[in-house]
Amino acid sequence: MNDILPAPRISVVVPVKNEALNILPLVEEIERACAASGPFEVIYVDDGSTDATVEQVTSARATRPWLRLVQHQESCGQSAAVRTGVLAASGSIIVTLDGDGQNDPGFIPQLVAALDDPSVALAAGQRVGRKDGAYKKWQSRIANGVRGRILKDGTRDTGCGLKAFRRDVYLRLPYFDALHRFMPALVKREGYSIAHVDVVDRPRHTGQSNYGLFDRLWVGILDLAGVWWLIRRRRRVPVAQEIV
Repeated sequence: MNDILPAPRISVVVPVKNEALNILPLVEEIERACAASGPFEVIYVDDGSTDATVEQVTSARATRPWLRLVQHQESCGQSAAVRTGVLAASGSIIVTLDGDGQNDPGFIPQLVAALDDPSVALAAGQRVGRKDGAYKKWQSRIANGVRGRILKDGTRDTGCGLKAFRRDVYLRLPYFDALHRFMPALVKREGYSIAHVDVVDRPRHTGQSNYGLFDRLWVGILDLAGVWWLIRRRRRVPVAQEIV
């Protein structure tokens, strides 16, 4: 008979694709980082892996009842995997991080603590000491600069996978591919504040990135225009109560 676990407050969502060798080291780090935070769960969302990712997560689950696995039948992208994990989550606070080991789970408590302020709905990690190649860092700097000037979201690094946010607020945001890169602007659109936490970037443990550069660039331009339009069209939300 399975033990009944207490309801988690925190759900850690980890989207992965072909990260078999990174699974166990990262699971162990997340476990250490969340141990003092009360009940938690970790949801790995496999986005169509063709290596042994699923087998590695399944093996890790044998001694970790808080570890869950959700699979996509085919690859749908990072934003889709994050949304799948959020929909499956039981916690009211969601933490996301990339599955390649570059995001340090040791920053999870600091991100979650930032949400103690009820006006804050998103704590966004901002990488320092980035370990990406020079070209990727240059492209990211340009993209973040253009986005910041147009959306005025006050965030210098929306590409960081380390984030903590309120599940109910996330589910009110319009869903589209690459949503995770525009969350600060859209959360502000809902009337909430953003907290920023500097996080130290690390080299990926092993393997290579599953995300291209040029495909993100051109699609990102269209997404930027769409988010700008959504912000411009935002109207005041009425505060209403039923008269009994």
